[in-house]
Amino acid sequence: MSKPARAQFETSRDSVVQLYGIVMTADSLVGIPAVSISVKGQNRGTISNNQGVFSIAVLKGDQVEFSHVTYKTKLITIPKNLEGNQYSVVQLMVVDTVYLPATIIRPRPTPEQFARDFVNNNVPDDDYEIARKNTSAAKRKILLRTVPGDGGEATRMQFNNIANKAVYQGQTPPMNIFNPAAWASFIEAWKRGDFKNKN
Repeated sequence: MSKPARAQFETSRDSVVQLYGIVMTADSLVGIPAVSISVKGQNRGTISNNQGVFSIAVLKGDQVEFSHVTYKTKLITIPKNLEGNQYSVVQLMVVDTVYLPATIIRPRPTPEQFARDFVNNNVPDDDYEIARKNTSAAKRKILLRTVPGDGGEATRMQFNNIANKAVYQGQTPPMNIFNPAAWASFIEAWKRGDFKNKN
């Protein structure tokens, strides 16, 4: 390994810090489970365990955010001039009160209005009705055209292409333009209207 590459590797390795600790309530010092610990501005993070203990790899200078539904969010910064590669923290969190808007429930004014609204209410389809609609022939054709292929289908197509290349290795593969059976099936499909624009 060259000297500049080794120096760069040592510098990046030296900047990695193992952050570990415990998240506790500020009033009673009880561990808080399921606190989200994330590096601000990045998609990296972890969650505290049942006792509030956590561990995550961060870089020196990173900002780490502690958030939970019931507590006020806290933000700490890992010191850039930290000696060593470990940093422990006991993070205290304060309960945060969230006020939801009031909901007022009122009855229907008259029995006639209730009967009218009950009859005209649009009930969404259940899973069986949705499945029945999705298995109709027309719906299957639409889904076949619009739903992208999954991983298994893509793999199968790739393996078929590789097998065809292996079969015709060193020679020109046959072209269906000279195949009378292919022309017959094309003409039949044309007569049926398979190629018509159905918009």
